[in-house]
Amino acid sequence: PCAETKLAILKQSIEQLISAGYVYIGMDHFAKPDDELSVAQQQGKLYRNFQGYATHADCDLVGMGITAIGTINNSFAQNVKTLDEYQSHISAGNLAVYRGVKIDDDDRLRRAVIMQLICHFNLNFSQIESKYNINFNTYFADEIKQLMLMCDDELIKMNNQSIDVLAKGRLLIRNVCMVFDRHLRNTQNNTRFSKAI
Repeated sequence: PCAETKLAILKQSIEQLISAGYVYIGMDHFAKPDDELSVAQQQGKLYRNFQGYATHADCDLVGMGITAIGTINNSFAQNVKTLDEYQSHISAGNLAVYRGVKIDDDDRLRRAVIMQLICHFNLNFSQIESKYNINFNTYFADEIKQLMLMCDDELIKMNNQSIDVLAKGRLLIRNVCMVFDRHLRNTQNNTRFSKAI
């Protein structure tokens, strides 16, 4: 379906699940009000990893199996893509990793911003500024210009101290967060936008 139809389906699904007593955690996750995900979100302790929303922040994940992605300390690694390659590596006593990346200070900063937005739909600049010793508005000047368009579309509300994701913006939270992902900066296009819905 086209992007508009996908959004309509998502909106209707969210409304039905909320009316059935579920809490909209974000993106495609729902939980009962007393579920650990709902409680973690209310307490500001919700986290997101490769598998979705979680209650355990910043823990190591070991990727097991073909194409699995793991994270240990400040690195990400992805395993090979075919079963034959995977079995060959494991049989030889080797790791089945075929690519990885080390996370730098900028990645950690951006991850913190994205994590706050994607888990809690708001961001107080002072928290990021004190933890990472930056001036948010200066460091993210280019991103703020992009976010102004989202303000115009009523996806977010922003001032010089915070970002709040509005109801419509929650449906497009991936797109809001993509603004802060420097690795997507040069590859972002309409196809990515469509796939993010």
